[in-house]
Amino acid sequence: MISLDLNFNILTRDLSYYLENQVKVGLFGSGVGLSLVLGFSAAYTCYYLISVAKKPQLISGGKKFYQFLREQCPVVSETYYPTFWCWESRIQTLLRPFVTAKPGVIYRNELIKAADGGQISLDWFDNDDSLSHPDPSTRPTVLLLPGLTGTSRESYILHMVQQSRDLGYRMMLANYLGRKGRKTCLRGVVVFSAGWDVFECTASLEKPLDRFLFNSYLTSCLQASVHRHRPVLEKCYDIDHVMKARTIREFDERFTSIMFGYPTNDDYYRDASPVHRLKSVQVPMLCLNAADDVFSPSHAIPVEAVKQNPNLALLITCRGGHIGFLEGLWPRRSTYMDRVFKQFAKAVIEQGSRLKDL
Repeated sequence: MISLDLNFNILTRDLSYYLENQVKVGLFGSGVGLSLVLGFSAAYTCYYLISVAKKPQLISGGKKFYQFLREQCPVVSETYYPTFWCWESRIQTLLRPFVTAKPGVIYRNELIKAADGGQISLDWFDNDDSLSHPDPSTRPTVLLLPGLTGTSRESYILHMVQQSRDLGYRMMLANYLGRKGRKTCLRGVVVFSAGWDVFECTASLEKPLDRFLFNSYLTSCLQASVHRHRPVLEKCYDIDHVMKARTIREFDERFTSIMFGYPTNDDYYRDASPVHRLKSVQVPMLCLNAADDVFSPSHAIPVEAVKQNPNLALLITCRGGHIGFLEGLWPRRSTYMDRVFKQFAKAVIEQGSRLKDL
């Protein structure tokens, strides 16, 4: 009860300050208007605290990893307060790229030619100005893998680069990662807004509103990638048929599953669903999901599977959308997701020895 009163006072103060400094004219500019607005704000804040702002749920397959996160990453125990004017999941998802600032980052690109003729593009942020790790031979490296259609210029990626720069680490961004089990050089992994079951993800995105807001746009982005390489791809695929796809499922049926040699699209979706790989995870991995993420519906979040592997931990917030997690009155700088990333990266790199033999 003490914590609730304290948070109520803080939020009311912030709202009052915002209204007094931002609302200047008309009804809001008068004392009566401002009183009415502040009265509404106080009432809304009560609703906000009870219905929207809640502590995340932390689930782990092992007590050791659970305690490590509670001690080294205090953010996992904090109440998440989504930005009050855009706490709804779709708005969070849509607005993040436009609301949050994009830190200036200059990458060094490295292009690696694979044995099969393909290419792997790496964007490096070397952070040569690092004060905590001035020796590049021992400077910790954070590997980032953007999501579907993502690039190193996405706002959430740039924020993670900024967080790593503050910690003195360097960054490598790629769209490929080999599987080596315990032989990997990775000390830990953090995953945001994963689509655990591709069947459930596509079904959710095919609901009328979500299809209009997200599915069609993502499909067009995938088609744009194909179009850029059309002279090569049309030798093997019916590109005209691919370009007529209206959903991600149709695109995958006409292109992705065929390109990767799957007998059916269902075979591809089954193999592409991370939920089936959780039992094989052999390095500490923290996964952040929002229960209201339309890309990864709450009923498909693999709570029971996580409980079976001591290397896994799952952090579930009630709100946050897909790669959203906006917080504060005007969420330009940092988000809840950014804070989870920064604290976990620092904990794993500086205290990772405590996670051996989970």
